[in-house]
Amino acid sequence: MAKHHELMPFYATLLDTCSSSKNLNNLRKIHARAIIFGISHHDFIRTKLVSCYASCSQLHQANILFSFTNRQPTFLFNSLIRAYSSLNMFSHSLSLFRQMVISFKPFDRHTLPVVLKSCAGLSALRIGQQVHGAVLVNGFGLDLKNLNALIHMYGKCGHLGFARKVFDGMCERNEVTWSTMMSCYGMHGRFEEVFEMFGRMVEEGKKPDGVTFTAVLSACSHGGFVEKGREYFEMMEVRFGVKPELRHYTCMVDMLGRVGLVEEAEKLILRMDVEPDEALWGALLGACKTHGKVDVAERVVERVYGRELSVVGSSI
Repeated sequence: MAKHHELMPFYATLLDTCSSSKNLNNLRKIHARAIIFGISHHDFIRTKLVSCYASCSQLHQANILFSFTNRQPTFLFNSLIRAYSSLNMFSHSLSLFRQMVISFKPFDRHTLPVVLKSCAGLSALRIGQQVHGAVLVNGFGLDLKNLNALIHMYGKCGHLGFARKVFDGMCERNEVTWSTMMSCYGMHGRFEEVFEMFGRMVEEGKKPDGVTFTAVLSACSHGGFVEKGREYFEMMEVRFGVKPELRHYTCMVDMLGRVGLVEEAEKLILRMDVEPDEALWGALLGACKTHGKVDVAERVVERVYGRELSVVGSSI
């Protein structure tokens, strides 16, 4: 028995490594060895296994192990709630949260942001408001992660006034806070507020990041603010040292394509430092179709599908 106890810290460390690397193959091997050595039934190891399978999105296996676990601590519920939410299985995530409440499990600062994300995914305002109450009752009313999640939830549920009230009442804000509020405004077509928030953010000494610029460029695209879009895109790297990613180029191509500047969008793609994906080429082709740019569409088809056909041909 002592030998088993000596093995458990070692296997716990191995499982922690699997959880952070999301290596399912290694996890299965370690699980098999834990069964062979007779330590897999110990709650300490079983909780680690549940958490690992959840982090690897193997929720069926995680749930089976969870149901056999006698001690079901808060972090274990958190792991499963987060796993369901990350796979957009929001109803399952909230169902597990209800089970947690019924079991009188205490919440920690990591529990409710994920629950709020699931409320946002389902536009479940009533539940979201109840969770807001739980945030305050459990003493997380000053926790940035919880407050940012509340802004996101209210914004997704269409209650911008509530989202802004949370924002205005915060003692401290980070880049996520500002970006989330901007995204909420952009989501509901309040583009001028997006630009105003960006200006305030910079004035208050906060540095915009990639998420911030995604929110701003998306607003430029959907609102048809081409000049503003060009300005923001240029200032990303020049002024703030933020290297444009695929998502930023996609916003720009979408923006230019909407107003018929298809050739400019094509040139932008050709000088990108990152590899364009199907969504980006699809956005350009969609713009070509809308604006009758047959010559650009032919070049895109040749560039994308011609290359694929040549690769197939060379392998035959």
